Amino acid sequence: MCKFVYPFTAIVGQEKMKKSIVLNIINPSIGGVLIRGEKGTAKSTAVRSLVNLLPEREVYQSCRFNCSPRSKSLCSECSNNNDKEMTRKKMTVVDLPIGATEDRVVGTLDIEHAIKYGEKKFEPGILASANRNLLYVDEINLLDDHIVDILLDAAAMGENIIEREGVSYTHPSRFVLIGTMNPEEGDLRPQLLDRFGLTVDVKGEVALDNRVEVIKRRLMFDENKEGFASRYEEKNQALACRIEEAQKLLSQVEVEDDLIVLTAHIALSLGVDGHRADITMLKTAKTLAAYNGRNHVIRDDIFEAAELVLPHRMRRNPFDESGLNVEVLKDFMNGVEDA
Repeated sequence: MCKFVYPFTAIVGQEKMKKSIVLNIINPSIGGVLIRGEKGTAKSTAVRSLVNLLPEREVYQSCRFNCSPRSKSLCSECSNNNDKEMTRKKMTVVDLPIGATEDRVVGTLDIEHAIKYGEKKFEPGILASANRNLLYVDEINLLDDHIVDILLDAAAMGENIIEREGVSYTHPSRFVLIGTMNPEEGDLRPQLLDRFGLTVDVKGEVALDNRVEVIKRRLMFDENKEGFASRYEEKNQALACRIEEAQKLLSQVEVEDDLIVLTAHIALSLGVDGHRADITMLKTAKTLAAYNGRNHVIRDDIFEAAELVLPHRMRRNPFDESGLNVEVLKDFMNGVEDA
């Protein structure tokens, strides 16, 4: 256990933010999460504390891109290598700095080497490290537009394509995108916003007892990081085990047709564009069921999924400025049940 990282389970409150991150670890196909909130609300702390929760996965030992032995889509190096020794590595959080250059993000091709020797020489970038990991962008709303386009292309295709002087190189790049931002510093481009499966708005604690607890825990951590971390090691390990069990159960979770109809009805009635929201709601609901130890989805899973999936996809009432009106959603679901 890393002694110098604030424990994930020690974060006071912010339950919706913590759960949205955990759900994406269990099921990366949800599509990541955007965490919006004022500064000092534990957004970055939550992401960086994941180091002690992330599960292990099988990879080819010599692969620079963390290729999975179970994947049909391998990098060229693994495809051409007959000696594929396997190992297990933990998922990691890969940082994408706001000021990162294109070469730092996508990697570089040595054109001179290609011309001289007739073979490609590629130096991996951030998107290579991010494959099958979590890609974290703090202040993502301040990211350069060109880098945003690169992220969108990689997220859409699940691979990174580098082209220089007629020479190209491709490698897998499937990652869970986690972004944090302060809305006071500007909005996010709609094209990137829609790529996030979930969105959570966080605020500082307003209950006095919780606010005092935040202060106490932070002071204790600053005074003795190792001692503080050890107090939460058992809770962290329990959550890590729960995540692994949910991953195993996820493929067995079933959803009844009436709940699929309910999901589509919600999206239509609340004026959601496209079909991505419907699909993401069902993926999230199934993940919630697995997280709660069930092999079937219930209505509460659909409701909780809608709270996370819909706020950034609404285009008219019944929204307010902060996103989805939860009371309107409750009334709507109750009305469907009574009908």
